[in-house]
Amino acid sequence: MNRYLDVKEDVARAVAEGRPVVALESTIISHGMPYPQNVETALNVERIVREAGAVPATIAIIGGRLKAGLSPEEIEYFGKKGMSITKASRRDLSILCAKGEDGATTVTTTMMIAHMAGIKVFATGGIGGVHRGAETTMDISADLEELARTPVVVVCAGAKAILDLGLTLEYLETHGVPVIGYGTEELPAFYSRSSGLKVDYRMDSPEEIAAAFRVQTSLGLEGGMLVTNPIPEEYSMDPAVINKAIDEAIDEMNRKDIHGKECTPFLLAKVKELTGGDSLDSNIQLVYNNAGLAARIAAAYCE
Repeated sequence: MNRYLDVKEDVARAVAEGRPVVALESTIISHGMPYPQNVETALNVERIVREAGAVPATIAIIGGRLKAGLSPEEIEYFGKKGMSITKASRRDLSILCAKGEDGATTVTTTMMIAHMAGIKVFATGGIGGVHRGAETTMDISADLEELARTPVVVVCAGAKAILDLGLTLEYLETHGVPVIGYGTEELPAFYSRSSGLKVDYRMDSPEEIAAAFRVQTSLGLEGGMLVTNPIPEEYSMDPAVINKAIDEAIDEMNRKDIHGKECTPFLLAKVKELTGGDSLDSNIQLVYNNAGLAARIAAAYCE
C-alpha cells in the first residue's frame, strides 16, 4: 500500500472482500458548483451508489494525504473551501503531498488514486479532452493520457461539450482506449445525448461492459476503458442552445487570454450563466445517472 494513501475503512473492507466500489472525483465539489449545492450533490451521488449496491469512495487530497473515501465532514470541508483548493492533476500530486496541502482530484488523479486503492470503476460527469484550437495551443487534457495508462473503467457522459469532440476521439483511438457507448452507437455530447460522432462499440448491459474489462485486464493490456452514458432524455439540452452558449463562452475566454487548467472552470461557469442555470441542472443529473451505471458495472465486475 502506498504510504501516502489513506483508504476509508468501509472502502478498504469492500475491496478486500471483492465487493463493488465506485470512485468519485472531488473537483466537481470544489470547482464544479457553488456551496452548498456542491456538498448536497456529492452526498446525493454517494447515496445513489449505495442504493445501487456499491460502496462510494470520493477521492481527494487532504493535508498531503491521498484519500480514497471521504467522510461527510470532509466533503463539507471541501465544499466550503471551494475554488481555493488546488485543482490537482498528475503533475501536482508529489508537490501537494510533500507540502502537506489539499488538492481536488480531476479525472486523471481520481483514476490514479483509485488504482492505488484497488478500485476498478469510477463515475464522473465528463472527461477532459482535446481543446478547440489545440492544433496551435497544444491544450490537451491529461485525462486522455491517464486513460491510456491506468486500468480503470471510467463512466461519463462523454467529453465535456466545450472541447473538440472529434479530435478527442481520434486521440483516444491513437492511444488504444476503447470508447463504449452505453445503449448507443453515438458519442454523447455531455449536455445533449449525441454529438453525431460514432463510438467504437455499443454495449447494452453492465454485465457486457464488466466482461470486456475483465478480459482487457486478463490480457495484460495497459489502460482503462471509457464508457459514455447519454444524459437522460428529460434533462438533455437543445444542441443549438448549448452550442451557442459554448461558442460565446470560448470567445470571451480567448479575449481574456485564459489558458491551461483555468479554461474548464471558466467555460463551465460562463455557460451556466448564459443558459440561466440550465446547464448546471443538466450537469448534476448526468452525474447522478453515471453514478448509478458505474455501481451496476462494479457489481457485475465483482460477480
